[in-house]
Amino acid sequence: MLNAIKPSKKTIFFYLLIPVALFVFTVFVPLVTALVYSFFEWKGGPQKTFTGLANYITLFKDGTFWQSFGHNIYLVIACLIGQVGIAFVLVMMVNSKLVKFKTMHRTFGFFPSTIAAVCIGLIWNMIYHNKYGLINWFLTAIGRKDLCQVWLSNSDLVMLLVSIPLIWQFIGYYMVIILSAVSSIDTEIFESASIDGANGVQTALHITLPLIKNTMLVCMTLCIAGNMKAFDNIYVMTKGGPGTSSMVMAMYGYNVSFGQSNMGYGSCISVAIFVLSLLVIGGSQALVKYITREKEA
Repeated sequence: MLNAIKPSKKTIFFYLLIPVALFVFTVFVPLVTALVYSFFEWKGGPQKTFTGLANYITLFKDGTFWQSFGHNIYLVIACLIGQVGIAFVLVMMVNSKLVKFKTMHRTFGFFPSTIAAVCIGLIWNMIYHNKYGLINWFLTAIGRKDLCQVWLSNSDLVMLLVSIPLIWQFIGYYMVIILSAVSSIDTEIFESASIDGANGVQTALHITLPLIKNTMLVCMTLCIAGNMKAFDNIYVMTKGGPGTSSMVMAMYGYNVSFGQSNMGYGSCISVAIFVLSLLVIGGSQALVKYITREKEA
């Protein structure tokens, strides 16, 4: 039997050089470029005027931006509960001995996450439509036409309405991640819990959840990161309206950069989105670790 040839450090370096270079070019170069442009007044042409921290001072006083940040936080909370929370419950149900055709459930659960975000926005736009939408049709069919309305023009409900498609789309995505973690748990642990008289809820909360807490933390991080830069679905459905009732940070940055041709301030907003996302992710991880430590103590 031939001994395996161990690659040299130089070979490994050249294999990794291209993907690392591409990663740096596509991630860090735009970030550094945005940081540099954020210190200029720039309308997109060849002329740039250095303004120092003027854009950041304006951003600090910009009520629309902070309203957009609040909407992103709303999405994060709604999707943590709706995406990761429901995904965990569904995994527990699918993993049950009583459920048949497990593979089919997993496939159909994951299917929405493979659809383009623009298509999801268009589908739910039709569901919410005031004339031919499914909701108003159903309300009319049951004799409650008085409840029909232009749903996406209701500023009190619009954030909830745009959250639902996001939740629906990515439940299956987190199901796959959580299911892979649950599948790695020794089945003897569940059998022992069953013999000791633990029911499904007790097994899920006191056995399964602690054993996959690292995977759940990864799911939370992905969920927060994704919803702090939410854009596609909401842009297709409401474009931030009515007014700024569903405006999110990425859309506001897009409108400022390309709608108002204010690239300098748009770059400042992009940097702020990056910093705030890191703070929210770091804060949530610290909070989860603190709660876990307190329970273990």
